[in-house]
Amino acid sequence: MFRFFKPLIVACALASGLAHAAFPERPVTIVVPYAPGGAADAVARVVATRLGAKLGTSVVVDNKAGASGTIGASFVAKAPADGYTMLYDATPHSINPHLFAKMPYASTALQPLSLVMLAPNVLIVKADAPFKNVGDLIAKAKAQPGKINFASGGSGTVQRLAAELFRQQLGLDMVHVPYKIGGPAIVDVMGGQVDFMFGTVAATYPHVSGGKLRALAVSAPERSKRLPDVPTVAEAAIPGYEAYEWNGMFLPAGVPAAAATQLQQALQEVLKEDEVKQRLADMGAQPIGSTPAEFAAFLKKEDAKWGEVVRKGQIKLD
Repeated sequence: MFRFFKPLIVACALASGLAHAAFPERPVTIVVPYAPGGAADAVARVVATRLGAKLGTSVVVDNKAGASGTIGASFVAKAPADGYTMLYDATPHSINPHLFAKMPYASTALQPLSLVMLAPNVLIVKADAPFKNVGDLIAKAKAQPGKINFASGGSGTVQRLAAELFRQQLGLDMVHVPYKIGGPAIVDVMGGQVDFMFGTVAATYPHVSGGKLRALAVSAPERSKRLPDVPTVAEAAIPGYEAYEWNGMFLPAGVPAAAATQLQQALQEVLKEDEVKQRLADMGAQPIGSTPAEFAAFLKKEDAKWGEVVRKGQIKLD
């Protein structure tokens, strides 16, 4: 009888050992649903390198760009819930549900892990534009309805929504000029073909410091450390105005609590490292490192804010 049960005992012992194997046993993949070289991709790669060191395994970045980030997000939403596939998403995550007639994945298919960073946008104009401050821009827009235009990298971007929020809260009549990506939009602002836009600190700072652009305001409640002399939109014109670029990490829903906790704690440690904080500061970003509950609460507010802006502005995909 013992000979009959011995293989079964050994098999059960092996199964038990596998069930309690240490996480992670193999490389972890961070899916970035945007093209290489963009702001989210740059931060994700900084985080991935250090996160791999914390976890004791390699962490690779896989870009799955397209459809305003929904292709990559959908891929992760449908991935095995084992902790080995993560999503590094950004502000469009909160905007897309209000622009797409039907999302390719359910909102419940992803679980928030941590808010990674926040970064303001900068309201920029041509260096020799007649607008010396935000008040000048507003005065011109009020005096000449429909004559002031603003650029963005597309309807699903926070640059577009930040400008729309600005327009709506002031009751201005302005024209949106959409571009496929932000780079050419900045070039046209420098050339005077477009009056203004909201751009990232990382993309606009070199041109501001180089004298080709003038920064009129930043979109965060506090001034940017990279642009300390530039007022906030809230200071200059609209009390309470706030529009962030955010990046955050998600997992497929149902990842075991132990693995999710390990990933979240490792990510928090990474975001406290001096080198990482400096890298993010150079991009005009502030590292956060939140709990899943804090991130979920943040996402709820973002969803409500941008949903209202999209509805009031009757914004459609380009």
